[in-house]
Amino acid sequence: MAKNSFNDEKGYVLAASCPSRQILQHLTNRWGVLVMIVLATGTKRFSEIRRDIEGISERMLTQTLQQLEQDGMVHRKSYNTVPPHVEYSLTEYGKQAGAKIKELVDWLEENLGGILASQK
Repeated sequence: MAKNSFNDEKGYVLAASCPSRQILQHLTNRWGVLVMIVLATGTKRFSEIRRDIEGISERMLTQTLQQLEQDGMVHRKSYNTVPPHVEYSLTEYGKQAGAKIKELVDWLEENLGGILASQK
């Protein structure tokens, strides 16, 4: 197999046609990272996620949750109640990805002072 190819067993994110590229984009875009961090703390309702992430619109949160759900990172559970009650949580893959994202975010937060100083 060529270095720049992928198969159903293993992706190759540098290949333009590899689906891993789109999943990576969903995980690491502006809102995807923040949603993953919030859900890493446990199951949340839509309104709780929106309250935790300052600046996210309802539309962007909906779109981000849908993308992450389609990618198999987020589980959506809808209860048949009035008013509707929907909860979001990380799947097993989402927990694994979330742990890696949290590690990067923790590193960034811990080193922010030095990073900002080096920008001057």
